[in-house]
Amino acid sequence: MDRWIVGNWKMNGSLPELTAFADGLRRAAPGGWGARGVKVAVCPPFPYLAATQRAFEGMPLGVGAQNVHPAASGAFTGEISTKMLKEVGAQLCIVGHSERRAQFHESNAFIGEKLRALLDAGIRPILCVGETLAEREGGKQAAVVQEQLDGCLRGTAAASSAALLIAYEPVWAIGTGRTASAAQAQEMHASIRAWLETQWGKTAAQSVPLMYGGSVTAQNAAGLFAEPDVQGALVGGASLKADSFLGIINSALR
Repeated sequence: MDRWIVGNWKMNGSLPELTAFADGLRRAAPGGWGARGVKVAVCPPFPYLAATQRAFEGMPLGVGAQNVHPAASGAFTGEISTKMLKEVGAQLCIVGHSERRAQFHESNAFIGEKLRALLDAGIRPILCVGETLAEREGGKQAAVVQEQLDGCLRGTAAASSAALLIAYEPVWAIGTGRTASAAQAQEMHASIRAWLETQWGKTAAQSVPLMYGGSVTAQNAAGLFAEPDVQGALVGGASLKADSFLGIINSALR
């Protein structure tokens, strides 16, 4: 199974920074990433999607979005549809990020609607799940993540598994500099894999890449990728600069 390295720029960046980032990756001559089992993509802010597509031309880099609305069109001021994402070349889209859950009060059911709209449109969803520090300290992390999976994936057919990415992002590790240990990440990823198997069967469950997110850096990435059920990373701050992002990509190369 390929490893996935996806950068989530959140509400950061600028057009000059995008140009510098693309130039830095281009100088690294990344033509062999796919042949070495790694797929790479970046999810910039909405206004930069088309510019990112142009900047990455000729490089083995995908472009993704950070959000989507499940409706095809309508009176949803400020929202973006799957059709609009397709028209600017987005191949992936993040759904269920803890910042969307906490700050914009998105429910598992609503996230599930987004996920299925993306699948119907041929855009690969990255479903984020993860527990808070209080839930981790209370020993509830597995139950919390399984509840999120159940709420978001209910009604999603096993046949969709090949188009799905899941990112385990413990809330207490996002932007804090605190990272789950490789053993903690593996334990949760194994739990997610087991849950998927009970829902969809072993073959479908094994086809879903499981990524880790939460203060991933070039320094801790290799340890995470050494675990059998960690098939990539959803990278925040370290994806904003070419050098640090490349360090994580290089750690994932087989």
